[in-house]
Amino acid sequence: MSIEFRAVSKRFTDDAVAVDDFSLVIPSRKTTVLVGSSGSGKTTLLRMINRMVDPTSGSILIDGDDIAAMEPVALRRRIGYVMQNSGLLPHRRVIDNIATVPRLSGVPKAEAHAHALELMDTVGLDRSLAARYPSQLSGGQQQRVGVARGLAVDPNILLMDEPFGAVDPIVRADLQQELLRLQRELGKTVVFVTHDIDEAFLLGDQVVILERGAKIAQVGHPREILANPASDFVADFIGAQRGKRRLTATGASGDDVMLVDGSGYAAGLISAPGGRLAYSISDKTDQAGDA
Repeated sequence: MSIEFRAVSKRFTDDAVAVDDFSLVIPSRKTTVLVGSSGSGKTTLLRMINRMVDPTSGSILIDGDDIAAMEPVALRRRIGYVMQNSGLLPHRRVIDNIATVPRLSGVPKAEAHAHALELMDTVGLDRSLAARYPSQLSGGQQQRVGVARGLAVDPNILLMDEPFGAVDPIVRADLQQELLRLQRELGKTVVFVTHDIDEAFLLGDQVVILERGAKIAQVGHPREILANPASDFVADFIGAQRGKRRLTATGASGDDVMLVDGSGYAAGLISAPGGRLAYSISDKTDQAGDA
């Protein structure tokens, strides 16, 4: 399902303009990442899609239908939503957390639980965790439960509000790769919010860089943005002006050449075993190398 914002604005008070005349088409079955600093309106935009927040003016359409005419609760039950800190119900077991929305929609308990177990397989959770409570899980496991819950009604649209921001870097990298795998397999329309430009470039088919008031500074594929920043603001936001995106080959060792970024940090290796060039570098570096 495609999503379209048409001249959308949101004013909480006369002095607090969260979103100012925002227009964007979010393509179907792709991942669009909204990235910006605090106060850029990215979470407000996300929450307008499932009517947790209604716009002051303008319209939002899903496959051409204005969501203002849709009943908010019914709309939310059709859209997956994953938030930071997972948002799990602490008094419910894992299997019941995942089955929450199907049960509210009238799905029989046995059927909802059977599907919840299948979703645990999908997101890489051992079924032995089904009877545990959220407090008995690690942070990464809780986030996987949150993703499973978001997928429980097989939504065409999945909203993700900084879902990996509260876990450590190693777990975060694992969850990012898991999301990439899920998107390859499931092909949802994903709208992902983050303040981390590296995460945006890794996950996004379309990246939208926002300034305050949800003003679009640039929108495009990560390669396009890295190769041609639209403004000094974008260049600074992605680190281009500070040399962080420029990679230098150094320290050859055997068939390997180490890459370092503008800050002097190791970014990865380029390997040419048997004289044939092959890449053995992180996704972050791979995207950066396109610059």
